[in-house]
Parts: sequence; C-alpha cells; structure tokens
Amino acid sequence: MTTAPLPDPDVGLPHAEPPVVLARDLVMTYGEGDATVHALRGVSLSVDRGDYVAIMGSSGSGKSTLLNIIGCLDAPTSGTYELDGVDVGDLSDNDLTDLRNDKLGFVFQGFNLLRRTSAVRQVELPLAYAGVPRRERRPRALAMLEAVGLGERIDHLPTQLSGGQQQRVAVARALVTEPALLLADEPTGNLDSRSTDDLLGLFAQLNSDGRTIIVITHEDAVAAEAKRVLVLTDGEIVEDRRQAPVDGPPPRLGAVA
Repeated sequence: MTTAPLPDPDVGLPHAEPPVVLARDLVMTYGEGDATVHALRGVSLSVDRGDYVAIMGSSGSGKSTLLNIIGCLDAPTSGTYELDGVDVGDLSDNDLTDLRNDKLGFVFQGFNLLRRTSAVRQVELPLAYAGVPRRERRPRALAMLEAVGLGERIDHLPTQLSGGQQQRVAVARALVTEPALLLADEPTGNLDSRSTDDLLGLFAQLNSDGRTIIVITHEDAVAAEAKRVLVLTDGEIVEDRRQAPVDGPPPRLGAVA
C-alpha cells in the first residue's frame, strides 16, 4: 500500500499554505460485534492546492465514505481531518454548515437542479445563502455561467438544457462562492460520451486556472484526466499514482502543450 507523504507541520516556511485536504489515520466503522463493517481502515491523505485528484474503487471500497468525510457530511470513528487548515473535528454543527458553504463546492451525478428555476437563479442561490447582497449576486452568477460556456443560456430552465448543459450549471453553482475545493461525485454518470468529454475539458481548464478538484469515479477514462489517482480497496488506499505535477497542467492540457 502506498500513500503520498504527509507534510510535516513543523517544517517549511511559516507562511506556507496548508493542504486543502489533510486527513490522518481515518477509521470509519458501522455496526457492532459480528455486524461491524470497516468502511475505512486508517486512511491518510494530503491534497495540495491546485491538485486534481480522482478517487476510484469498486462498490464497498470506502470511496463514498471518504467522500462524505472530505465533504464534512460525516465524521470518522477516529482520526483527524483538516479542510483548508481548519480542524473539522473541533466544529459544531452550525460551524460545519458554514465551513461547507465557504470552503466546498459540490457537483453530483444527478445535477440536483430546481426544475422551475432558471440557470442564473440556480447559480445565485448559494450566494443568497452566503449572505451576499442582492446587487452582487446577479453579476457574479452571470460571470460564472459565462466561464462555463453558458452565457447564452442564462434564462433557460433545466428542461430546456441538455444533460451536459445542466451539469455545467451545477458546476457554476458549485464554484460561484469561490470554494477552496470542488468535490465531484460521479459527475459524468448521467452524461453521454460527448457531454462527458465536454465536462472533462471544463474540469481541465478549471484546474489549469488554479481550482483544486477531487472527483469520485469508477471510470478509467475520467481518472485518466486527473493529475493524481487514488484507488481504494476494502477501506484502504492500495494505489496512489501521480500522472502530472501539482503545479503543472492536467494531462489533457499537458498533452496539448
């Protein structure tokens, strides 16, 4: 089993940025006695700012459990987790909600868009929840939709958009609050091959622009786009493969260069 070395907090420059994700010895168990399920068995993981990581594994490997912990949706049985330098274990439920809203952007397989809400209003919603003044919401939402290639679809409802376009709205919504981490759970699962390629091209460009991305996937073609691939089996990281430097372009754009 190989894992990337964790940074020593006592080494380095005082002003050095912390990893976006820093997990140590994560253990997650469910049930008791003979019914105990060991979902994670001492997983340690460090993800630096600007990295693009794919987490793979079959059903029951622990990848969904790890996703929930990274996304501050669940707490481990033991171990520690820091998100962008914040120790999650020390936070109240309200503080966890604030941290998720501030530091994380989620993209799901099912898009999770409101059926009767326009694209621009979908993207404005996280800003409203974050308390951003009304006069600032529309310009920021419009700019983000333009950035994901939907500048001409701002008033369209989900039913008026293709699957790939709906997922782009979901990406814009996830990024409009400028989170430290974009966390995508099987984001291509409901897309055709062309829309999948378009979305992966968008992720490559976002990462090239400095976005930190973690993608949960079971597809080799999706993992091939990441700078780093982690493979989980039975709650342990059994492979940690670097495909491109953290500070370089992702494989797709690197090949073009």
